[in-house]
Amino acid sequence: PKLRHVQVGSGQQQGQQVLVLSDPWGPSGCAVILPANLAPVLERCDGTCDIATLRTVLELRTGLRVGPDYLEKMFIALDKALMIDNEHFAQVYREAVNNFRTAPSRPPTMADRVYPANPELLEQVLYGYFDGLLPDASDMTKAAEVRGLVSPHIDYQRGGIVYAGVWRRAAQAAGAAEVAIILGTNHFNGQKLITLTKQSYSTPLGVLVTPGDVVDAVASALGEGEVFAEEFNHRNEHSVEAAAVWLHYLVKDKGCELVPVLCGSFQRFIEGDGNPGDDYEIARFVEAVRKTTANRRTLIVAAGDLAHVGPAFGDRYPVNVLEKAKLSSADNELMSAITSGDAEGMFQQVKKEGDRRRICGLSAIYLALRLLGKAKGDVTGYAQCPADQQGASFVSICGIVLT
Repeated sequence: PKLRHVQVGSGQQQGQQVLVLSDPWGPSGCAVILPANLAPVLERCDGTCDIATLRTVLELRTGLRVGPDYLEKMFIALDKALMIDNEHFAQVYREAVNNFRTAPSRPPTMADRVYPANPELLEQVLYGYFDGLLPDASDMTKAAEVRGLVSPHIDYQRGGIVYAGVWRRAAQAAGAAEVAIILGTNHFNGQKLITLTKQSYSTPLGVLVTPGDVVDAVASALGEGEVFAEEFNHRNEHSVEAAAVWLHYLVKDKGCELVPVLCGSFQRFIEGDGNPGDDYEIARFVEAVRKTTANRRTLIVAAGDLAHVGPAFGDRYPVNVLEKAKLSSADNELMSAITSGDAEGMFQQVKKEGDRRRICGLSAIYLALRLLGKAKGDVTGYAQCPADQQGASFVSICGIVLT
């Protein structure tokens, strides 16, 4: 058996330590709870060991002896939850992808969790965030001057004021836009830098139509097998949706089109000698998007958060007051590069520190800056949002308008 790439967390059940396996991006959405002492078995589920070998591994590593059918029952449960990489999963996945592609549109996944599904209530909530902002004379920025923005993708409850600050500054540009390119972080650990879909995105306010010519141009430049291989990630990934709702609120029924782009990890560049500035795939993507949108009023949106620090994200120690100040200083350096339109400088800052702070919006923001070319910006908001109940972990977010 070969375990798929699933999320593994820990917890307690009836006073016993357990492992919680979940696959929020997969077709089933199920979770499987297993005794914590089975971890050595899961570590070796790479397709090279049969069940008899795995039983031996378990006994040697933990001293635990199990009956001949114990692991078989475990794998049956994992198979039902579609966590095993086999033909059963492949068949269900193919059907799910086909259902996604043939649906009228991609339905909102955060409705009634992050924002109201009722359109009238949604408008009231978003208006309330705008209404909570202080007056800002710079809000009068002309639509023609605004070309892009960096918007968070954290939940609205924690990031609502930062969302509102940047979208208020970009309101005229959003209202005038004919097409919006929303580049969102692909949180699912896929292998592709750029993942597209021809599917339109729904919000409680209606449907934002995806222009086929832009998607086709990128697919032609990079290859359909490359840009659609992980298309199903669009179904549950929230980053594009988080920005699309604010965009839709501002454009109303004007008919702005949406190109949803999921941006994969830059880890290959951070760990290796390569540089995204020299990457052929990125260059072809930028060229194709620019060419197909050259005669349309276009808004470039990077839906990305900044740092993720603290025990909730794997750090050994809680973030104290001093560390929060250091985080703010490091984020300011990063935002300075962004507001200078310096995509390469921003990347080099993250690479220099080995992405120790886990800048999950790195690829989306970088690609947005590359699409914009020469740009300058203003920071409209910044926040360090708590990420655990102990106040020991934080996600930092920002809003930046780019002209």
